[in-house]
Amino acid sequence: MKKIDLLRLVLIPVLMLGLEQTLIAQNFTQTIRGTVLDKTTQTPLPGASIRVLKTEPAIGTTTDADGRFEILNLQVGRIDLEITFLGYLPVYLRQLSLNTGKELVLNIELEEQAISTQEVVVTAEQRKDEVINKMASVSARSFSVEETERYAGSLGDPSRMASNFAGVSMVNDARNDIIIRGNSPAGLLWRVDGIEVPNPNHFGSAGTTGGPVSMLNNNLLTRSDFFTSAFPSEYGNAMSGVFDLKMRTGNAFKREYVAQVGFNGFELGAEGPFVKGKNATYLANYRYSTLGVMKALGINFGAGAAIPQYQDLTFKIDMPTKTMGRFSLFGMGGKSFIALHDSEKDPNDQDVNYNSSGVDLDYGSDMGALGLSHLYFFDENTRLNTYISVQASQATTQIDSLLYDSQELIIPNSNYRFYNSVAKEVKYAASTHLKKKINSRNNVGAGVYYELYQIDYKDSSKVANSSPVAFQKNVDVEGQLPVIRGYVQWQHKFNNLLTLNSGLYSQFVEQSDEITLEPRLGLRYQLGEKSSISAGYGLHSQMQGRIHYFFQARQADGSYIRTNEHLKLSKSHQAVLGYDHQLGQDFRFKSEVYYQYLFNIPVTHTEPEFSLINTGDDFGIWSPDSMVNTGTGENYGIEFTLEKFLSRNFYVLTTLSLYESMYKGYSGTLRHTAFDNNYILNVLGGYELNIGKKISLGIDLRAVYAGGKRYIPIDLEASKIEGKTVYNMDESYEKRRDNYFRTDLRLSVKYAGKKMSQEFAVDFQNLSNHQNIYSESYNIRTKTISKDYQTGFYPMFLYRVSF
Repeated sequence: MKKIDLLRLVLIPVLMLGLEQTLIAQNFTQTIRGTVLDKTTQTPLPGASIRVLKTEPAIGTTTDADGRFEILNLQVGRIDLEITFLGYLPVYLRQLSLNTGKELVLNIELEEQAISTQEVVVTAEQRKDEVINKMASVSARSFSVEETERYAGSLGDPSRMASNFAGVSMVNDARNDIIIRGNSPAGLLWRVDGIEVPNPNHFGSAGTTGGPVSMLNNNLLTRSDFFTSAFPSEYGNAMSGVFDLKMRTGNAFKREYVAQVGFNGFELGAEGPFVKGKNATYLANYRYSTLGVMKALGINFGAGAAIPQYQDLTFKIDMPTKTMGRFSLFGMGGKSFIALHDSEKDPNDQDVNYNSSGVDLDYGSDMGALGLSHLYFFDENTRLNTYISVQASQATTQIDSLLYDSQELIIPNSNYRFYNSVAKEVKYAASTHLKKKINSRNNVGAGVYYELYQIDYKDSSKVANSSPVAFQKNVDVEGQLPVIRGYVQWQHKFNNLLTLNSGLYSQFVEQSDEITLEPRLGLRYQLGEKSSISAGYGLHSQMQGRIHYFFQARQADGSYIRTNEHLKLSKSHQAVLGYDHQLGQDFRFKSEVYYQYLFNIPVTHTEPEFSLINTGDDFGIWSPDSMVNTGTGENYGIEFTLEKFLSRNFYVLTTLSLYESMYKGYSGTLRHTAFDNNYILNVLGGYELNIGKKISLGIDLRAVYAGGKRYIPIDLEASKIEGKTVYNMDESYEKRRDNYFRTDLRLSVKYAGKKMSQEFAVDFQNLSNHQNIYSESYNIRTKTISKDYQTGFYPMFLYRVSF
């Protein structure tokens, strides 16, 4: 019966779509609107030419005095555009998806030629991976919103999509932490519309940058940048990489809506002009967790089932003016909660593997960010971007221990609290950035940031073997922490073939009373129309997670002392050499070799094998006492990318990363880091089959093969004595788990109706049901080591309607 229901669920909508196609004879059309801008100054380019390729007769238009254009009544489906303007390099946008339910709105940036002579003009087409930020020379690429969903296994999450890129590792199905070239994911910087935001993921804890479910809504994003090393000087206080995300603006001419249900939840969105005929627009989207909705409807998931509950809201208001510049108000926020109760588990249920260590755990997190930006043009070559924002995050953890006699729970719901944590943080931030194009060869920029952190941390745990029961306050602080940062950068084009990007970044952290100066340098040389070489260097620093500074060590007399409050910034020298070759119009090969030396890493004599370099990919951050900045590390490797961009209805992406990631703790012993998987191979591709003008069938397949995650083995005998998991620290990260393997398959059907478009998709996660080990823990019930496995075969459904 279940098979019949599944066939009905999948086939009936497809058959109905095909029937509707035969009943409706007319062709469906849609509108393209947009703006053409100078890439450096962001000023409009009036008179730019926009031409739709492969049409007969030719279809095209030119931009008006404000750089805007409009092309009406285009057939829905995939289209190619050519954008040209005298004195600028042409841009080709290929395989754009045009649907009936939503107009296509584009912001197109053209780059001025350095020298307008035929001898040095490079006529190769603009590639889809080229970054928006032209100050980047190496280890950077842009990505589209479509890629975040089209890539099998990405589930609309930019982080999971980026795991397919060279140098990026993600071998934990439960989280989307971005591990770049062996670095801790805590070194990643998130920026949305020019504003640096805290961890934009549900169930994110203090000091981390990832989580199980992203708050970022790909329905609201536009083309964005991703950096993996030696990034430009305008990005700072980060050591591994940068996600520089851009939100699109709402449609200024028409109100549009979207509704969908899928992995990320039930969701509703709306956009359009506040007043028709005016330029001010809005864009908003709200989501609620799918399982949370089902639980609210009374669906029983069984004893001990942990139901993640979360919701988020994202919006943007765009207000251009004629004389005062452009104002934008951006906001995003989310709430999440989950209860993992061992006391409610059925000990005979082998499918419920989480949390066998004899505790009841309640975990919640909240995040919100509100920012106002202002863009002002002094003249056509000079602009000033100013941002003010307030951001808040909170993570709460409560753990109750349970008492067992053999395998039986003898004190159910004992409420025997042994750990409690509340980490609250509010950041007030302001920044301003001046950018000027001096001439076609020289562009300069400078900016300054001021940030004030308001912190409130409470962290306490039971003192071992205390009688009567006593608790120690690991952290108990309220206070402020100011940070001042600044940068300058200069781009010089010797000609259209050779470009130099240079800069200097600096920051002052009052907590450590430290000022840092960090040079950044990049060079790119075009060998011809098809090939280029590039090199980059950067010194990068990052302050420690705020909670580490305020950890308190309990003394023998019961008093407390902060032993980490004077920790310095962690730092990293990063050098990259790259080669890029365009094999055809939509085919390219890229390789990079890199070396990173990390120093000033916090370590401690109390745990000689510990290094803060190994943290950041879990639901909490371990902070020992008495840390000092004497740890080091190094990452080095080589990466290969072979990619065919979407054309002729298919695409292919293959990436191979070979690397080593090592560190030295307080003991000085050279060890593998927790993130040293050694190799990662990603192979993915997809094909679209168009049935007429209205129906598109898609199939996307992805496979990843990577070295297993390194781990610290459990000392079973010591665990039996202690009644909890005890690790053998002397063998930290010497071994890897079995190699990680996973395949994902995505099948989709898109239908363009007369006034709305629909999409139905199913993602088959871990298609081969490969058993990848997630973790090991001491099972207090069985007195053995239990293995928890990552996600097995699991289908994820998506249905979306746009109108």
